Amino acid sequence: MRYISTRGGMPPAAFSDILLGGLAPDGGLTLPESYPRVDAPTLAQWRGLPYADLAFEVLSLYAGDIPAADLRALCRRTYTQAAFGTEAIAPLARLAPELFLLELSNGPTAAFKDMAMQLLGNLFEYALGRRGESLNILGATSGDTGSAAEHAMRGKKGVRVFMLSPHGRMSPFQTAQMYSLADPNIINIAIRGVFDDCQDIVKAVSADAAFKARYRIGTVNSINWARVAAQVVYYFRGYFAAAAADGDPVSFAVPSGNFGNILAGHIARRMGLPIRRLILATNENDVLDQFFRTGAYRVRAARDVAQTSSPSMDISKASNFERFVYDLVGRDPAVVRTLWHQLETQGAFDLSGTPFWKEVGACGFVSGRSTHADRLATIRAIHRDCGRIIDPHTADGVKVGLAHREPGVPLVCLETALPVKFAGTIREALGVEPPRPAAFDGIERLPQRFELLDADAAQVMACIARNAAG
Repeated sequence: MRYISTRGGMPPAAFSDILLGGLAPDGGLTLPESYPRVDAPTLAQWRGLPYADLAFEVLSLYAGDIPAADLRALCRRTYTQAAFGTEAIAPLARLAPELFLLELSNGPTAAFKDMAMQLLGNLFEYALGRRGESLNILGATSGDTGSAAEHAMRGKKGVRVFMLSPHGRMSPFQTAQMYSLADPNIINIAIRGVFDDCQDIVKAVSADAAFKARYRIGTVNSINWARVAAQVVYYFRGYFAAAAADGDPVSFAVPSGNFGNILAGHIARRMGLPIRRLILATNENDVLDQFFRTGAYRVRAARDVAQTSSPSMDISKASNFERFVYDLVGRDPAVVRTLWHQLETQGAFDLSGTPFWKEVGACGFVSGRSTHADRLATIRAIHRDCGRIIDPHTADGVKVGLAHREPGVPLVCLETALPVKFAGTIREALGVEPPRPAAFDGIERLPQRFELLDADAAQVMACIARNAAG
């Protein structure tokens, strides 16, 4: 398996070479030259595997330059009951007939990001150890990515993490999960701005080839291909749990901000998993929903990004969207370069009048939008009817998923976080405190450590230069 760039300017590279990087040298995103196909006999063989072994089977198709014994050991070291609280790792809960919740938030930071990030931490340490190198990870978070990355990388040899987050725009729980970490290899940077500002800084720093090379800059954001590949695994797990027989269709409802989570579903579908629909849910920041309804992709200025009660989706520039568009336009890097030039110079592009637009339906995508009122109503309905408390992002997914539900097709809603991370919204919806795992008792009262900077790439680069791993 070799990797190329969405913009066509990178020589084919091996998995381990792109694992430690961020953007491709030409500013695009890395992805495989082609997606491996999984046939029906292979699906049947995978159905009964423990999660760690299923992860090995899927990832071995993408990480061919890691010896099989090493990759299997990394997967088994990652996906354990000790780390995820259950042998099932990603159990499927039945909410109602043909309506399911895939539990992805049992990891160390109570968010679905742990499913990939825990593996990424072990992969990074393994790869750096083989090469005798160090890495400075630069990331941006709207909430859950940051804590998942920091908890996966804390104490890892040769790794230092610089995590950007929008100052004052995360929930108190999310903020405490990150800023209370005292590990010397974790540096939190609060940015005066919104998530898109943080993401733009990460891309600007990654695009400075000399700085990136000098300080060995890597990334754990979903622009990192290994993270997307690890997320593909739980679509197979969810499918096996929901489908009565191999070959039966299953639909997935996915709350989406940066497009990485649902991109993994798109890849699983391209690999041959019988996914009927990929149902994309946004909050009030509905740039992606507008694209899937109209064909126009129009990013918003930072001042126009709404601050909502599902804050991890308060995003208007979906960094993983470029990978999907690359597939949509027939994997033609010249078209991608043209579209992203339009995006950078005009703030938008429109595929509605092009031959590429019909491919959206062929990819199985539908979409919808959820508001604060929808979120509260869905949390109340699921609690009343199913006896379950869900977080506001998951509620967005359930609300939109039910709007696109088809009779006879199981609907799997992807859980994104435990409700304790957004206790204020749960109290508003239900008038009760959400359950709090003992590991998180008093987290908001711990001392917090972070550096407050303007939305300025130069300031962030100076911070990295002061604190970088050698």
